[in-house]
Amino acid sequence: MSSQPARVLVVEDEAAIADTLLYALRSEGYAASHCTLGREALALLRQHGADVVVLDVGLPDLGGFEVCRELRTFSQVPVIFLTARNDEFDRVLGLELGADDYVTKPFSPREMVARVRARLRRTAPVAAEEGGWKQLGRFAIDHDGRRIRYDEALLDLTRYEYALLAALLQRPGAILSRSQLMERGWDHASDSTDRTVDTHVKTLRAKLRAAGAQGEPIRTHRGVGYALDV
Repeated sequence: MSSQPARVLVVEDEAAIADTLLYALRSEGYAASHCTLGREALALLRQHGADVVVLDVGLPDLGGFEVCRELRTFSQVPVIFLTARNDEFDRVLGLELGADDYVTKPFSPREMVARVRARLRRTAPVAAEEGGWKQLGRFAIDHDGRRIRYDEALLDLTRYEYALLAALLQRPGAILSRSQLMERGWDHASDSTDRTVDTHVKTLRAKLRAAGAQGEPIRTHRGVGYALDV
């Protein structure tokens, strides 16, 4: 018996954009639905949920940032912001509110479908291994033992390196800002700086290369933050 198609909720008040996106998503086999208002979207998500939300920032009743803020009080569904603005401040704000990706209009429907597919792949359920290990792509993490492996190689991590990498592993592929990483990994985030995160990312990359990583699993998004490819 085949599995149910992934459910994508498109929250967009411009009919032409919504119609184009719905057609592209449905053509790829997704169960795409649509609404035009932020409050309507929140009601639908509370009642029915979704697998991915494509959320316009400039909605007529409740801004997309506010929708995302409220959504994160009851759901961790992946959110892809859709906006006509390409301002760095807006990108950082959206990501810090809990969004997973950010697409600027005009956009390619094919690109948006690829981003939705990537969100679904990165949030697919993973099975826990024996001994408390949970596999995430080429990584495995033992939360209780505070250990992380890469391709079966146990990484020799400092306290803060572990905290940073564990935070990235909580949301594979999602862009996390430096302030988000500091809040999750540092006891006193206010005493740290962006440079602190950058320094630990540098040492983590060196340890991953030593463990056999090709390229850079930890990707830099300039002016925004970091994301981890698993």
